[in-house]
Amino acid sequence: MSEIYNYILSLALATTNIYKIGGPILISMGMVSCITSLRVFSKKTLRKNPCSIYLIACSISNFIMISTLILISTLGTGYKIDPSSYNIIFCRLRFYATLVCDVLSPSYLIFATIDRILLTSRNALTRQRSTPRLAYLCISIITVFWLIFHSHALFYTIIIETLPGVRVCYFQPGLYLSLVSYYSLIIKAFLIPTIMVIFGLWTVKNVRSMNHMTIVAGNSSTHGGDVAIGSARSAHSKDRQLIKILLVDTSVYIFFNTMISISLIYQQIMQNQPQTLVQIYLQGFIMSVSVFSAYIPFCIGCYTNLVVSKTFRKEVKNTLLCK
Repeated sequence: MSEIYNYILSLALATTNIYKIGGPILISMGMVSCITSLRVFSKKTLRKNPCSIYLIACSISNFIMISTLILISTLGTGYKIDPSSYNIIFCRLRFYATLVCDVLSPSYLIFATIDRILLTSRNALTRQRSTPRLAYLCISIITVFWLIFHSHALFYTIIIETLPGVRVCYFQPGLYLSLVSYYSLIIKAFLIPTIMVIFGLWTVKNVRSMNHMTIVAGNSSTHGGDVAIGSARSAHSKDRQLIKILLVDTSVYIFFNTMISISLIYQQIMQNQPQTLVQIYLQGFIMSVSVFSAYIPFCIGCYTNLVVSKTFRKEVKNTLLCK
């Protein structure tokens, strides 16, 4: 019995330390990442590009996510400071912000990928649809949609007394909790990653097709044609860099959300199965680690961009030198 107690205690301590130590590091890195990305993508050389507009929206959403959800989770799990456990308004706003921010950034990434698909299409008319106006319209529509769609959390989130003197903010038990669980499974674990993979592969296919067409055109052109192609390549170099950034951001999101996707699926499978106390605590620990892992993509965008994009590195350097 003492071994089981020690094991459960070690899981609880590990969870606390992950958020107590890792949380502040993640928040600090995330704040710097979002502010740097905002400054870079807001520069005149980039901000008129539709893809940059989506990435600006992502940075703003990530900043809100870090300064609300990740901060509150760090304080609650790592430092046992949780106002949502005794303030119903704070409780409902917390879960509403959680549901909204959790899907806004990946939604913007999906629309940015669609924009790159339009831009890399062989059809000239399709390429012309990649415009800043369409980007602003899509961002507005998807933002309003998610804000309205998740408004239920403002009414059906409550404070539950799990043990005498122990209160937690959570979704209302019963049908509503089941619906939210299936929503998380379908949207977070399956739909968003699947759409990202499909559109990412589609973009790569279009880019390879364009590269092939450019090579063929270059081999069959005159000297004057070579100059024109060279100018076109220069004009589209920033678009190619943005495609790299977007594909890496998408890949990072999918990678770090794989664990929580598997955890959500396992949770749904086991919810009606009898479990031991150790299994319950172990499942809770894995879920806590999965959630922490899912926070990482919101905090490291700037650093992955520095690795993959020459244009981004140049703009960051110019920003630091106040150019």
